[in-house]
Amino acid sequence: MSFTIANTIDDVLTALAAGARPIAGGTDLVVGARQGKAPLPADLVALDRVDELRTIGPEPGGGIRIGAGVTHATLVHDATVVGAATSIADASALVGSPATRHVGTLGGNVMNGSPAMDTGAPLMVLDAAAELRSLRGTRRLTMTELWTGPGSTAAEPDELCTALVLPAESDRSGSAYVRLEYRRAMEIAVVGAAAAVTLADDGTIARLAVALAAVAPTIVAVDVSAMIGHRVDDNVLAAVALAASDTATPIDDLRASADYRRHTVGVMARRAVDAAVRRAGGEPIGVPVNRSIGIGVAS
Repeated sequence: MSFTIANTIDDVLTALAAGARPIAGGTDLVVGARQGKAPLPADLVALDRVDELRTIGPEPGGGIRIGAGVTHATLVHDATVVGAATSIADASALVGSPATRHVGTLGGNVMNGSPAMDTGAPLMVLDAAAELRSLRGTRRLTMTELWTGPGSTAAEPDELCTALVLPAESDRSGSAYVRLEYRRAMEIAVVGAAAAVTLADDGTIARLAVALAAVAPTIVAVDVSAMIGHRVDDNVLAAVALAASDTATPIDDLRASADYRRHTVGVMARRAVDAAVRRAGGEPIGVPVNRSIGIGVAS
C-alpha cells in the first residue's frame, strides 16, 4: 500500500490520475474495510492538509461555496451555513458521534453515495451542485445527476469533489432537516426529510422543495408543485406528508419495515416543511431541529 499526503489540490489530482483513492476523515472507507464490505485501496491520498478544501465562503456571482473537506462539526456552528443553509447544519449535527463529526467531511458524505446520508436531502432542496475536478478539467453536477444508485456516483475515478456550491438564498427563505431516530444515539437515518421554502410577501409559498433520505435507491425529490401559491396550514402539511409517502419506495430491513418507513417519512416531511416555514418567517429554531422539537437523544 502507498499513502500520499497531499498539500494542494494539484497533488491530489495527480495521485488520482495515477490510480489512488482519496481519503479525508476515513469514517466510511475505514469502517467499511473493518466490516468486510470492501478492502482498503492499494493506494491512498490524504486530503486533510489541503487548505482549499476546508474553507466556507462566498461563491463568485452569489451563493455559498463549501469546501468538500469541511467537517460536520464545523458545519454545525458556521454562521454562514447556520444562517443561510440551516438544513445542512441540522443534518451535520446528527451525523454519527462527536468524534465522527470532527473528522468526517461533507464531501466524503456526498461521494459515499448512501441513500441514508443525512446531508444529501438538504443539499438537494437547496439546489446544490458538486464541483468535480480532475487533471482534465472541472465540471459541476446537480445532486440528482451525481447520485446514480446506492453507493455509486457519476464521478470518474480521477475526479475529486472539491466543493459543494449553493445558489444565493432569497429573502424570507428557510430550510430544515428532520429524521426519525430511535432512542439510542449514533444511529444512521431510518428515514429523513429536508425542506426548503421561500415565502411571498403575502405569506404564501413562492418556492418549496422537499427531499427524502433512506426510502429509495438514492436521495429522492418530492413533487410539491401543487402547494405553490398556498398558505401553509394543516391541509398543506397533510398534502406534503401524503406526497412524501407516495414518493417513497422503501425496503424492509432490520431497522424498519417498508410500510413503517413509508408512513414515517411523511411525518418527517411534514415536520421539515413546518420548521422551514417557521424559519422563513423569522422564528428562531435551534440546530438541529430534531433536538428543538424533542426527537432523539443528544450525542
